[in-house]
Amino acid sequence: MDRGFYIIMAAQFFSALADNALLITAIAMLREIHAPAEYEPLLKLFFTFSYVALAAFVGAFADSMPKGRVMLISNTIKVVGCLMMIAGANPLYAYAVVGLGAAAYSPAKYGILTEYLPHSKLVIANSWIEGLTVGAIIIGTMAGGWLISPYVQESFHAIDAMLFGELAGSLLDYSMGAIAGLYMIAALFNLWVPDTGVDHRVLHSNPWFLVRDFAHCVKLLWLDKLGQITLAVTTLFWGAGATLQYIMLRWAETALSIRLDQATYLQGIFAAGVAIGAVLAGKLIPIDKSVRVIPVGIAMGLAALLMIPVHSLIPAAVLMVVVGAMAGFFVVPMNALLQHRGHILMGAGHSIAVQNFNENLGILVMLALYTLMVSANLPVWLVIAMFGTFIIVSMYLVSRWHQFNMREHKDELERLLDIAAAAHQPQHTGHQTTGQMLKEYLPRPRTMVRNTVRFIRGPGRRNKRR
Repeated sequence: MDRGFYIIMAAQFFSALADNALLITAIAMLREIHAPAEYEPLLKLFFTFSYVALAAFVGAFADSMPKGRVMLISNTIKVVGCLMMIAGANPLYAYAVVGLGAAAYSPAKYGILTEYLPHSKLVIANSWIEGLTVGAIIIGTMAGGWLISPYVQESFHAIDAMLFGELAGSLLDYSMGAIAGLYMIAALFNLWVPDTGVDHRVLHSNPWFLVRDFAHCVKLLWLDKLGQITLAVTTLFWGAGATLQYIMLRWAETALSIRLDQATYLQGIFAAGVAIGAVLAGKLIPIDKSVRVIPVGIAMGLAALLMIPVHSLIPAAVLMVVVGAMAGFFVVPMNALLQHRGHILMGAGHSIAVQNFNENLGILVMLALYTLMVSANLPVWLVIAMFGTFIIVSMYLVSRWHQFNMREHKDELERLLDIAAAAHQPQHTGHQTTGQMLKEYLPRPRTMVRNTVRFIRGPGRRNKRR
């Protein structure tokens, strides 16, 4: 790899690092101004809105100019969102601005790799970018907790006293300034991203055409007897994952009696569990048997209910590893099968755009429901009970839906599963594992790591087109 590739990697790393540190600091800012508790899940809702509203357009925007310029514009928008928080704007509106930048950034993230590198180097390139993203998730989440910790806040107070004599604003402004600095570093690297020489004339710029084409793709995937099951599962899953992120923080503070900055470490433990489950699924589950992991989703809901009686840190850490492993083991095969059906029906780029839209829509709906629970001052044990029950019931209903399809359309489903098992690897005998299937449709290292990244960051981080 030449220098240009490493410049792209550095830009990606610092942007992802800031993304993962920002949410915790924004939550701390809401608490400092004594905002209602329901504002915290609204942060994610405001952030995700752009992914849903602009789903049909961000791909065309990313293709209209060099990808490095798209990334620069996107990171600049994120910096503006951070500066709005520092200036005293409502954190919800400021975080929505950051979400706008993230939605624009998403399709350019991987598109630049296909423009810049030869096909033979895409595997190692995606290995680099996903490895750095995983590192950014872990380090960024911990950095978010570290920036709001009492020790760091005391250091900021000493710096403020030395520079300005008396504290003029919030010490969290220094934390947000540090995050804005990370975005600025990413933007500086964006300035040096090499021009790939690709012609950036979009095929269609008419908004009405883009909307109609996108709506057709959504309808196509939902009508597919196999695609509808996998899309329903992943839509429910990502909505539940975003909600669980907030439930976990609230549970850690109330049941385990630890501070917000300390509660962020549980998310790192949970991520380790997701990685374990993803590895096991990638090696053990044939893609034509992916739908058989739906009972694992039901078991995940049951395991989530075990959070209620846990009140000490070690059992909580063990439980988070277990729940995370179930989540990883569950989502990898379903996501692989969904990507396969989308690739067959409409191509990878359109398929990923449809998945992003539906899964982020699921996040909006479930976070809205969670916000209502928080505004009603429901105790955390009741929220967990309702959350776990919802997962159990919804996954059970999807399972029954698939069983109904198998009875009514058995021949068609068996044919589709056979296609999935044999696609692009006619020389192989026996079952393909999910890892082998993803190797054909996505670069090889993403079999396990990519789904770990997506679970923590949310579906909107996926590229619209490769």
